[in-house]
Amino acid sequence: MGDESTISPKDRFLTVYGRKPVLEALADDGLRVDKVILADTARGPGAAEITRAAKAAGVPVQRASAHRVKVLAGNGKQDQGVLADVVAPRMRALSAALADRRPPSRVLLLDGITTPANVGMILRTATAAGLDGVIVPRRGVAALDPLVVKASAGVAFRAPVLRCGSAGEAAEMLAEAGYGLYALGASARTTVFDVDLPQRAAFVLGGETAGVGPEVGELVTEWLSIPMPGDVESLNVSAAAAVLSFELVRRGR
Repeated sequence: MGDESTISPKDRFLTVYGRKPVLEALADDGLRVDKVILADTARGPGAAEITRAAKAAGVPVQRASAHRVKVLAGNGKQDQGVLADVVAPRMRALSAALADRRPPSRVLLLDGITTPANVGMILRTATAAGLDGVIVPRRGVAALDPLVVKASAGVAFRAPVLRCGSAGEAAEMLAEAGYGLYALGASARTTVFDVDLPQRAAFVLGGETAGVGPEVGELVTEWLSIPMPGDVESLNVSAAAAVLSFELVRRGR
């Protein structure tokens, strides 16, 4: 799986769509754009501007049917007939990361988080905290699109994203690789501040409404809570991720 030829393009690129996001990506010297794809129907000043920007950046432009662009973008309403594949240098398949000589020691696993703003903020927080990886499954979690990139303030492009099919698949792979699996739950007696952690640990963040799904829940080693002395039932999942991420930073100091 570590062989580059077997890795899905979705494990190498973040795809942005729409004229403004594509132009912003082409203008950013810190990003490497692999290619731009323009719909056959895209004509006029907007298409010309993108073609000029791509040429100036040395990025190839491919033409495809409008339907193909919609399929590749995964968003038929907002692609505006153009998308760009941006190289995400730290994004790779979870299987490749686990097969590494030095596999990641602390990772987050997103399970059913469907709000792009939450996914983007979690990527920003985890990257800031220096975590080894954020597992973003292709199914059941918000797609890594311009909304996620915007919520991450652009950090999503260089976040340590690990890809796999589903959260359940990820949980099985992690358990087989010897990781402790810790899920956040409001009623857990053990807290994120007092749990004894093994050398390798994965922390599951459940969806905004349903929480951690049963498929992943069956494999959880221990449930953890964030103590809240105030009269509030729970935190937003991205806020919980921040508390957890920086508790790991504190422990590592």
